[in-house]
Amino acid sequence: NRPFRKAKFRQNIRTIYDRTCAFTGLRLINGRGRPEVEAAHIIPVEKDGSDSVRNGIALSGTVHWMFDRGLLSLTDDFSILASRHLNYDVSHLLHKDMKARVPSAERLRPHPHCLAWHRENVFKQ
Repeated sequence: NRPFRKAKFRQNIRTIYDRTCAFTGLRLINGRGRPEVEAAHIIPVEKDGSDSVRNGIALSGTVHWMFDRGLLSLTDDFSILASRHLNYDVSHLLHKDMKARVPSAERLRPHPHCLAWHRENVFKQ
């Protein structure tokens, strides 16, 4: 059941975000026509996070890695937070206004509860 849910979550997030990284705007499609953007859980499944689209965001591989390790996070208004623990400036990788691009429909956007959980439990101020 989990592999099916995982595949459905990935498919839904990629579609909702038009196969584009919310933090960088990168939209890379490989030679077989598959998007390279990853579907990231805001609250990990291992921490009881759901496969709801409101607990997901589309991120490129490097940004996903930084998000999962608490080096990047999001405010409730989708401003990108960069940890002071980063030992290099990543602003050139991100949208210049430091705002994540999220769906216009509120029902598809990351839920404030999930974002708060990430900031409180993962993000390294």
